[in-house]
Amino acid sequence: MKQILLRGALVAMSLLMVAIAFAATPKPLKIKVKVEAGDVERNNAVASFDISSYTIPAGMQAVVKGADGKATICQMDVCSDTNTSTLYFKVEEKMLPGESRVYTIETAPVAASAPVMTVVKDREGNLILKDKDVNVLQYNTLVAPLPGYVDPAFRRNGYVHPAWSPAGNVLTNVNPVDHMHHYGIWNPWTSVEYDGLHYDLWNIGDKTGTVRFDSLYSQASGDVFADILVRHRHIIFQPMPEQQVKTVRVEMTITPKVEKIIMDELQELRVWNADEGVFVWDFNFNLFPSAELPVILKEYRYAGFGWRATPDWTKENCEMMTSEGKSRPEIDGTNARWIYATGLSPKGKSGILFMASPQNHNFPEPLRIWDETQNGGRGDAFINFAPTKNEDWILEPGNGYKFRYRLFVFDGDMTPARAEAIWKDYANPVKVTLMK
Repeated sequence: MKQILLRGALVAMSLLMVAIAFAATPKPLKIKVKVEAGDVERNNAVASFDISSYTIPAGMQAVVKGADGKATICQMDVCSDTNTSTLYFKVEEKMLPGESRVYTIETAPVAASAPVMTVVKDREGNLILKDKDVNVLQYNTLVAPLPGYVDPAFRRNGYVHPAWSPAGNVLTNVNPVDHMHHYGIWNPWTSVEYDGLHYDLWNIGDKTGTVRFDSLYSQASGDVFADILVRHRHIIFQPMPEQQVKTVRVEMTITPKVEKIIMDELQELRVWNADEGVFVWDFNFNLFPSAELPVILKEYRYAGFGWRATPDWTKENCEMMTSEGKSRPEIDGTNARWIYATGLSPKGKSGILFMASPQNHNFPEPLRIWDETQNGGRGDAFINFAPTKNEDWILEPGNGYKFRYRLFVFDGDMTPARAEAIWKDYANPVKVTLMK
């Protein structure tokens, strides 16, 4: 009898252990989602779905399959700060307005493969983002040297240059002799008020402030995108009380300055796996006032996300158009959802379509651009989304402020109709819902 009871107890214990082991093993991820085009025509769109509530076992990865069972490229984006996991996947080919598709998301053993969207470092530590092994943009961590006759105050890092077209044309310019403080694609603020005093983080030659790259938070390579997340410091040179300085030969009054960080910035640059012959990348940044008092971005004619174009582009070969139908002579001071510029470079005609997110402050945003008469009549190209062009904006400590922009880089021509369709796809992503 004791042996029977003991055997029964062992069986019960074994069943309990099996039950516990089974309960601790996550169920394989297998769900269906519907992707809806909405009222926008889509071409190779990217969809996203939050899978934070699902567990992917070790040694497994998420895969996405269409109704025909064929897998589409996908990539996980894990945010440790918010503890969220987002799965991005490609909705291949065209989707007409009103069309929908069903995809299955499940797990499969991890298959090692080389990513097509990559981040690499050059010899100086600058970061180059690539699309299928072709250079798209370079983010500069290095403070590059300038000629000896140039004030060191003009040196900085934390900007994009070069930004290339698919054909290899360089579409940015840094430290041009006419504006030494221009840095390719960058985003400083021009008229900043803190504690009742004025500072300028754009015209850094004035020596009242600057912006510096601080650290690389993360970088990712994959089949859907490559990206980097960096931290910048927005710094003012705060004047201290006057001091009398006496030497053997001279007596003078000086006003020493101390550096003060007034804002932290998290900047993300993400290059998407795009159609052949175009580059698509996002310039996103969040500002976090980090000092004791509010930071007031004062009304001024330019500030924020800006681009200084290649010197190849002048009034002779550069054209611009906005979402409101304004051409280059009419644009400055108007508001727009998007603006594109085209020009002639050594490897042919290229262009960039700049798009602002509807979530941005003061959207559609005011524009500051250079028309054909600028720069001594050369008509060099410069474009700036300037949300404080017509109003002050108070940034409060403890809050975060988001800015979202997308760049569509192409060779050849652009049309307003095509630009509008591309912006609609950006501003209104495909809708993804879980199917029961």
